[in-house]
Amino acid sequence: MKKLSTRIGDYVKAVAAVAAGRVIAGRRLTVLPGDVFIVSYPKSGNTWARFLIGNLAHDEPVTFANVEALVPSIYVHPDRVLRRLPRILKSHECFDPRYRKVIYIARDPRDVAVSYYHHCIKMRWLSDQCSLDEFVPRFMAPEFEINFGTWSDHLMSWLGTRRDSDNFLFLRYEDLIEEPQRELAAVAALLNVDAAPQRLQRAIALSSADRMRDLEKQQGEQWELIKESRKDKSFVRSAKAGGWRKALSPQSAALIEAAWGPVMESVGYKLSASDAQETTIRSR
Repeated sequence: MKKLSTRIGDYVKAVAAVAAGRVIAGRRLTVLPGDVFIVSYPKSGNTWARFLIGNLAHDEPVTFANVEALVPSIYVHPDRVLRRLPRILKSHECFDPRYRKVIYIARDPRDVAVSYYHHCIKMRWLSDQCSLDEFVPRFMAPEFEINFGTWSDHLMSWLGTRRDSDNFLFLRYEDLIEEPQRELAAVAALLNVDAAPQRLQRAIALSSADRMRDLEKQQGEQWELIKESRKDKSFVRSAKAGGWRKALSPQSAALIEAAWGPVMESVGYKLSASDAQETTIRSR
């Protein structure tokens, strides 16, 4: 064990770092009464949601150069910096009772696994030699996000506590893609901001996958999250739903469904067996 004097020294250094504003806020964030949190499990569409909601709430268009100022992440700034910024905040935290107003973004975990795999390679957390089949059990463990638990843990920590709250808005990534204006109108109602059709359409256009890809090419090195990552791999990829059907092997999809099937079905994600059964019925 460390000597008492060493432990005291470590504590003093830690307190000094916080006081000097060098420690990223994260779960240490000072939560203010009017805060709104965009919460999701990693790789569930949080960045796209930040663009959509930021472009809805602000007149200044959101870019990768200013997203951390307009819709800041609690994992980029120290607490004292965040107190001076707009308070629609990005978070990946499991349930936190201090979060009073939450927009929760869920995504099919099979697509999350595929997106996370490519993200890990871009961030140099994985080598190109690691296959997707090798990655899936590690994703489910969860090896890469132990602070946030598994996809199922994370989702249920929020749905189990806030599902019936008027200040909790549950959105699915897939519904945002299919009906962006409808889903964004629900966000506007929660935020009490202008939901005029032209305002919604503007936010959607400014947050398109094509525009975000172009911005990433121009401004990627200005965005804290990816500026040190591989430049030959894009952060904004296909931005589509259901890509897991081609990317995942049946074995990997079955692993995810065996672990989280009931939770997936509870939020509207059909399992492979259900899809196969429907296809058989239609073909008769």
